Order: sequence, then structure tokens, then C-alpha cells
Amino acid sequence: MANDAGTVYDLVILGGGSGGYAAALRASQLGLDVALIEKNKLGGTCLHNGCIPTKALLHAGEIADAAREGSEFGVRTTFDGIDIAGVHKYKDGVIAGLYKGLQGLVASRKITYVEGEGRLASPTAVEVNGRTYTGRHVLLATGSVPRSLPGLTIDGDRIISSDHALVLDRVPKSAIVLGGGVIGVEFASAWKSFGTDVTIVEGLPHLVPAEDENSSKLLERAFRKRGIAFSLGSFFQSAEYTADGVRVTLANGKVFEAELLLVAIGRGPVSQGLGYEEAGVAMERGFVLVDEYCRTNVPTISAVGDLVPTLQLAHVGFAEGILVAERLAGLTPVPIDYDGVPRVTYCHPEVASVGITEARAKERYGADQVVTLKYNLAGNGRSKILKTAGEIKLVRVRDGAVVGVHMVGDRLGEQVGEAQLIYNWEALPSEVAQLIHAHPTQNEALGEAHLALAGKPLHSHD
Repeated sequence: MANDAGTVYDLVILGGGSGGYAAALRASQLGLDVALIEKNKLGGTCLHNGCIPTKALLHAGEIADAAREGSEFGVRTTFDGIDIAGVHKYKDGVIAGLYKGLQGLVASRKITYVEGEGRLASPTAVEVNGRTYTGRHVLLATGSVPRSLPGLTIDGDRIISSDHALVLDRVPKSAIVLGGGVIGVEFASAWKSFGTDVTIVEGLPHLVPAEDENSSKLLERAFRKRGIAFSLGSFFQSAEYTADGVRVTLANGKVFEAELLLVAIGRGPVSQGLGYEEAGVAMERGFVLVDEYCRTNVPTISAVGDLVPTLQLAHVGFAEGILVAERLAGLTPVPIDYDGVPRVTYCHPEVASVGITEARAKERYGADQVVTLKYNLAGNGRSKILKTAGEIKLVRVRDGAVVGVHMVGDRLGEQVGEAQLIYNWEALPSEVAQLIHAHPTQNEALGEAHLALAGKPLHSHD
């Protein structure tokens, strides 16, 4: 839809990813006149280059593992290999269905959708394709792109980013994954399931270093068992081509060689050259700075999603977009408690958490005021059936609420919903222990952990 040159929108949104489109949908629902501008495809990174395609690859990997391991369940199966074209067809089909649905949603809300590369022209206007879209308020939601390191050029050939990895036309025989955070361990897990010889390089002391240390150690144990190699505690120094691959040298002198190097050290904000500084928007390291209501220092401009220095998660951007829309519509939304945001890493096994780690709890409340409990999945019937190992770790304030739930095990990402309620409603272990959890489910393990923390353990012992 093209706008009338004299139209002034209530909200002009630059960026159609999770944060931008959520704001558009909610704002239009609340009666605001909205223009949504996106240079690529509606849905942004999450739908097209992030959450959805990576989880499709991981599920394909899960199917491959199941085919290999059928005999463990008394089922005669054989694994003949990966049809990468078929995997991409499956992945792209999932994306296409969601994309079509999202396009229909935006159209049904009478949102003015503009395709093109936008630039902030003033605190109340965005220029796109030579036209200016003026709003009483502007929302910046331009997202992020894969980051690299000084001296390390991502060329899309042997040194690739996650964007390249998602469309790779083959299963690499071997790969080095630079970065042991969420992106790195997910690709390492999927590639290992596909048959790749994988080595992860992480400069910090543990994989998934943002998680509770116990979760990191459980994941490392599981990866060793799967044959995924990793090097911890020494940072990247250099990379060079070899005759048939790439060689990576670390600061401690260790050298690794493989067919490919995946650079998975995180994502940086898309903010340069878009007119933000010229409009007076306060920034730091490329991120747009905001307050708890996602307001910038410019009264007519807000920002959400990967562009701001909050958790780089699609559901965080989504929630921030809703918050901005409701604030502009005159409602009184509650600021987001970022500790209360559920976090899931979809490798095999999964790592899921909500709340704060044991280390952070001790910093906040004092070491003598923090109580923890670990419930091993070996005591859970459903987990035994699934042949998955792991633990649920609870962190609570002494005689107080549960402030952290940390889980490792296949499919435990599906249990983070109840964990989110436990944290955000400041539940006591005794209150959760009163709830009846269905048997046999993995959800039951969450209940059993709280029974034990409440002082009445059933299927657990010291």
C-alpha cells in the first residue's frame, strides 16, 4: 500500500522482524494507524535466517539420530545418509507456511506495508525508495547480523556465518565452530547428527557460558559422549586456508583443521548509516540505548529487539514491540523483567532456563541465603523412556521464592513455560509441590524437584 503524501501515521516502524511486526500488529489492534517498513522479508532474522530454520535443521538431525538408534528400542531401522536438498525443502516449507500466514495477518490489520531499505530522515520520518513516511512516533527495529572478529573475514566459502550455514548445499565432512554460545552449539549439534566431525572453540571456560555452570558442565558431558570435540579457555588468534580446508590457531598455540570454519560469536546490531546518530539517538557500541519502556533519548523515537542491548531473543523483541505499541496507545504496560524471560538452546540435549544462576543469586542475596537442589532425570519415567540424561536445578532464596530454574535434557525446552510461571509469580517450593503433575511426563520432574526442595522428596534421595 502506498501512502498519501499528506498522511501522518501514528507509528512508523523501521524493520519487520519479531519486534517490528509485533508492534505493528498490536498497535493496529489498538486503533493506531501504522506503517511498517522492511528491506528484506517480513518476519526478519528469526523466521528466515534464525530461530525457525535452525530448529528445522535440528529436528532433521534428531530424525537421523533416531534412524541410527532404532535397535535400542527394538525397531529395525537403517540410516542411509542425509539428502541435504530434501532437508532444505523441508526447512523452506516450514518457513514458507509461516511467512504466508504472517503476510496475511499484516494485510488483515490494514497496516501500510512498505518494501524497501529505509533510513531515519528525522525524529518523525523515515525515507524509503525516495518517499518519506511521517509518523507521530517512530520505532526502530532494524535487528542484527552475524558478527566477526578483527582480521577474520567471513567469505561465504570456507569461512562462513550462520546465514551461509543455513543454505549450505552439502554436509561438511568436518567443521570448526568458533563460539560455544547458543548459535555455535546448535549448529555443532545438528552437524554432528548429520555426520560431520565437529570441534567447537570457545574462549571462555565453558560452553553456553551465559547459563548456570552446572548446565554448561552437563552439556559438555553430553557432547563428549556424542563425540563433539571442544576447546575451552583460549581465544581465537588466526585462520588461514589450507589446500582443502581451513586452519585455525588459538592464542595458546593449539591448531585445528577442518573443511569449514563457522563463525558463531554472536550478532551485532544493524544501525550504521541509517541516520540514527544524525537524529540525535544515543548509542553505544552500535546499540541504541533505551530505558525500561524502550524509549530512546529522543521523545518521538523508541527501539526494540536485537538493536537494543537486551537479550537477543525473538520473543524478547516480540514482547518489547507489544510494550511500545501499548504505551503509545495510552495503556500502562509493565516493564519487562529480563531475568524472567525463558531461554532455550535447542541442541541435543536441550538447555533451558529462566531466572538467575546460582552464582548471580549469591552475588545478589549473599552466599548463605541461597539454597540449590538438583533433580536427576534418571528418576523420571518419561526421560528413561526417551533415553535422555540430564538434571533440573533449582535456585531459591533461603525460606523464600525460587529465583532460578535450570534444565538440561532432551525436550526440556517444552517445560520452560511452567518454570517461567514459577519464577515470575515468585512461587515458594511448597506452593509448586501442591500442584499435581501428570504421570509419566517430563513435566513431572519439575514437580518432583520442587517436592524435594520443599522437604518432602519422593523419587529422589541424597
